[in-house]
Amino acid sequence: MTTDSTGLKTAVAEVAARVENAMRKDLAGRLAGSDPLLREVVEYSLFSGGKRIRPFLCVLSARCCGRDDADLYTLAAALEYLHTATLMHDDVVDHAPLRRGRETAVQRYSLEDAILAGDWLHARSLYLVGKFTGAEGLDVFCSATEGMVNGEFVQKRLCGDYRASEEDYFAVITQKTGNLIASSCALGALYAGADRARVQALQRYGEGVGIAFQIVDDLLDYTGRQALTGKETGNDFQEGKLTLPLIRALAAASPAEQEEMKKLIEGDRTRPEARAAIQAFIESLGGFQSAAQSAQHCVTEALGKLALFSADPAASPHVGLLQALTGYILVRKK
Repeated sequence: MTTDSTGLKTAVAEVAARVENAMRKDLAGRLAGSDPLLREVVEYSLFSGGKRIRPFLCVLSARCCGRDDADLYTLAAALEYLHTATLMHDDVVDHAPLRRGRETAVQRYSLEDAILAGDWLHARSLYLVGKFTGAEGLDVFCSATEGMVNGEFVQKRLCGDYRASEEDYFAVITQKTGNLIASSCALGALYAGADRARVQALQRYGEGVGIAFQIVDDLLDYTGRQALTGKETGNDFQEGKLTLPLIRALAAASPAEQEEMKKLIEGDRTRPEARAAIQAFIESLGGFQSAAQSAQHCVTEALGKLALFSADPAASPHVGLLQALTGYILVRKK
């Protein structure tokens, strides 16, 4: 993790360790009588690395609102359960061979095993959120999960369509990424018994962070190094996903350039030459730079939502970590 704040790295590691302990304790109880293969697939998928950003945001949000106890880490684990379930199902949809530098569950086990284990994690996450945050928390959580599914359908409909707009793109990533990260913050605040203003402020912060996170992810799909990201680059273009760098490049292109790019998008996107050509267009037309600027703008807006906590000295160190996290998101390489 690259950041100017060594305190952020320490805090992330501390929360991740406590969340992983909570996950192992929870799984030991719930999977004790289950089929050994179910437990193996669940544990393989959960403990394969990962940034644990969603649990971290949940914990920090609760701390900002004055609560930190053992059950908080089990609630935070529920967010990692759901996130892992969505990744497993994404890998099924995308036929992805790698995730975090190693075989995906569907590649290592089978299509059926990955789907069923993901279903188990989804069900368990819903139970834990309901247990710790009640009907209000479930409403937030289920709205986010419903949005993720709808976002996938919108993205599927737009696949390979060079006319996909910037508005389409932001609608998709808000539903697929922004809402779940926003719900992570909101659930932490709800667990702490925060008032409506604080819940909404943290939720809006999370949404902005989530959108910026996805923009950077989409940049890394073109510009990242597989050794760092743990997955092949160029997947988005190959799958026909028009992400912000490409949309911005199309908008800046001349009619002749747009025609060439259209041919690449509608043609055989699996060819290395096609991927190299589209990347060259995006670079020359400023698509990467423009998308990075949008990520910065989202982060700036997200940070503004934390002003509500400025008068609370007890919240200050936790707010500081939320601020530092945005810096990491903008410069991350994986």
